Amino acid sequence: METKINTISSSEHELEVTLGYDEIKNDLEKIFREEGKKISIPGFRKGKAPVSMIKKMYGDAIEYQASEKIANKKFWEIVDEQKLNPISTPKMVDLNYEKESNLSFKIRYEVKPELEVKDYTGQEVKKVVFTATDDMIEEEVKHLLRTNAVLEDAEEVEDKNCQLTVDLQKIDTEGNPEAGVKSENINVDLTDERVNPDLVNNAIGKKTGETFQFTFHNDREIEENGEKKTIHEDFTYETTIKSIKKIVLPEFNDEFVKKVTKEKFSNPEDFKKDIKDGIQKYYDRQSEDIFLNSLLNMVVKNNDFEPPHGYVHFMLDRMVKIEEERAKRGGQKRFDAKEASNRLHKQAEWSAKWQIIMENLAKKENISVDESELKELAEKESAEMNISVEKLMKYYQDINRSESLLEEKVIDFLKKNNNIIEVNSSENQTNENEG
Repeated sequence: METKINTISSSEHELEVTLGYDEIKNDLEKIFREEGKKISIPGFRKGKAPVSMIKKMYGDAIEYQASEKIANKKFWEIVDEQKLNPISTPKMVDLNYEKESNLSFKIRYEVKPELEVKDYTGQEVKKVVFTATDDMIEEEVKHLLRTNAVLEDAEEVEDKNCQLTVDLQKIDTEGNPEAGVKSENINVDLTDERVNPDLVNNAIGKKTGETFQFTFHNDREIEENGEKKTIHEDFTYETTIKSIKKIVLPEFNDEFVKKVTKEKFSNPEDFKKDIKDGIQKYYDRQSEDIFLNSLLNMVVKNNDFEPPHGYVHFMLDRMVKIEEERAKRGGQKRFDAKEASNRLHKQAEWSAKWQIIMENLAKKENISVDESELKELAEKESAEMNISVEKLMKYYQDINRSESLLEEKVIDFLKKNNNIIEVNSSENQTNENEG
């Protein structure tokens, strides 16, 4: 067998193979026997005709058909032997079989290109830091009080802390009701910021059975003569109050804290501290995620290239399948794979670039993951997950955990070898506004 690897481009190689007849003879015989089981010849039961007769009648057709099967089989054997690592579906570009002489073929396949990675250390990367404020804590407390509020019947809307049941009748510019434009028994929470401010203001001071008017302002865009125009519209409604419920909030005291935390906390001060810690942890995660995106985007931008198309599609297919599975688990009946593919294409392209850059960077910096590290991780996590080390190691192999662990080590390297500039979120917003 003669093999040769031709470099078509940095991301596409071609395996050229020539096999002597003796090297494929056994495979051909096997295929003849398999095909013979499917062929009916007069005078013989189906599949019982002698191989010699099958060769005489159908030999050329079966051999030429078999040559492609043999070529594909040999290709994957060579891939394993020479560790060629194709990253997308290979494509047969040439196949030539000379009867009882030789079989030659060429198969092209994509590979991850080797890159000279640059400008990935010593760079300034901004990290926006978010801080939990007292206002955030108070908003959380208000929300908690609201969810535990009770409603009491009232005769008058004294302030915004009310829920109303109203009938709405749209009226024209002359104050006459418009036929067919009436809604009955609409629930309105005056504390909801989405409620029309004019409705809220005009409702205060009104009693059950009374009416008032409010105006709803609406802006919409239209296209006229190829140009976009904004149309301003006002709609006026007459509102009849049918019932009033006053929203009564509980006191934020020891008793309330014990109740909502199931005795975990016994006073408002400790509970507020826990709320603040929770908000801060959330913001810390957000800050870290945004920073990591900036860090990796910097590396990709400084080493931009066109990734192999097949690898991009491989990444894209995997992303679409993940979304489809997530949709099924969420009870979504219909999943638009085409829409998801269009939406995720840019992300798949970026992921393909990052993966290739990351592996080249790891190679350049001698960052690797060996079996002992995986075993150490398995021993640590097996106790936490109550799974044997052996089962966990097999699971790691199935999900290619070594690849994700390598990425973690590369990211840790990038964090240590770049200049992280921490900026307070309020300061960052000011700079952006000024910019």
